[in-house]
Amino acid sequence: MAGATSSSPLLEARDLTRSFGAVRAVDRVSFSLAQGELLTILGPNGAGKSTLLGMLGGALRPDEGEILFRGELRDPGETAWRREIGVLSHRTFLYGPLTARENLTFYGRLYGLHGLGDRVTTALDDVGLAPHADRQARGFSRGMRQRLALARTLLHDPALVLLDEPFTGLDIHASALLREVLVRLRDGARTVVLVTHNLAEGLALADRVAIQARGRFVFLGERSEFPAEGEERFYREKVEVTAS
Repeated sequence: MAGATSSSPLLEARDLTRSFGAVRAVDRVSFSLAQGELLTILGPNGAGKSTLLGMLGGALRPDEGEILFRGELRDPGETAWRREIGVLSHRTFLYGPLTARENLTFYGRLYGLHGLGDRVTTALDDVGLAPHADRQARGFSRGMRQRLALARTLLHDPALVLLDEPFTGLDIHASALLREVLVRLRDGARTVVLVTHNLAEGLALADRVAIQARGRFVFLGERSEFPAEGEERFYREKVEVTAS
């Protein structure tokens, strides 16, 4: 547990369930995370991973179940709850005509942050974009946009960070740069839920690992419980048993 600072749960999900018509996308998922832990959620397309993250981030309401944060029941739609979390999804929510600095300044003003100039400078430096602070975002590569979106996600210093497929569409170099930034999140101050198809990257970052298939967690455990050898075979077996 590389960064965890407390054994008491910061986040608890209890029997979260969400359906779309006859399809149960998330099926009674439960887990808890202590402050500083990073949970990697693996699973095939259509497993319900993004739907689960959407409920945790307040974009979707669960049909059943509840979310507790620091021991208190939370309504995911509450403004106060949204200020506690940072979400990086498939969309970057960046404005192409604005520079990197202007994008972060815009979002910082939405959050009513103080000392915004210094915050923005630090955020850009943290993701390796300080030399490009005054370039328009529309001229950035996919990897640079993803790092700027991560800076936006972390700008208000959230206690809980939700990352939905951050490595998608990145080349090897861009993935390595992003991973360096994500490693620094494991400082004990933030709890992170990472959804990814990238088995190697997800396991390298994780304190705990879940495999989601057909809406359910078919595996949930410490990173050390995932076999050191045959990781891909172990993953496939868990998913295939659920599909059979």
